[in-house]
Amino acid sequence: MMKILIPVDGSDNAGRAVLQALEMREQAPDLDIHLLSVQIPIDGHASSFVSAEALADYHREEGLAALAGARRTLEAAGAPYAHHIAVGHVADTIVRYAQEHGFDLILMGSHGRTGLLHLLMGSVAREVSSRSKVPVTLVKPAPPRA
Repeated sequence: MMKILIPVDGSDNAGRAVLQALEMREQAPDLDIHLLSVQIPIDGHASSFVSAEALADYHREEGLAALAGARRTLEAAGAPYAHHIAVGHVADTIVRYAQEHGFDLILMGSHGRTGLLHLLMGSVAREVSSRSKVPVTLVKPAPPRA
């Protein structure tokens, strides 16, 4: 059984990775699919004014909102899955989570940016793929329609 991790942020890019997992599942029905939403920590003065419980609730709500589309897609296809929410630097958290939980593959969407735009904006997908010991498959965006 292959255990895959799909980082999900609610974007169309992440949705394409979920669709790719469903295609993979046609060939490997026992595919173990896990969704991960990584929430950026709220640092600074906010923790002085907001309780740890309120921050945890906020991250949970935001994480569930980011996971909603991917969960609907998998449920509509009848594909079993697990979902997880973590808080931290996005790329670091994905890499660490995959390593610590014994995933065989990270499957993630990519914006498909190249050139100067890619250099200026950076890329979580690029950072994950360059630092992860777990293999990473990037799902590129669909070509624009004419």
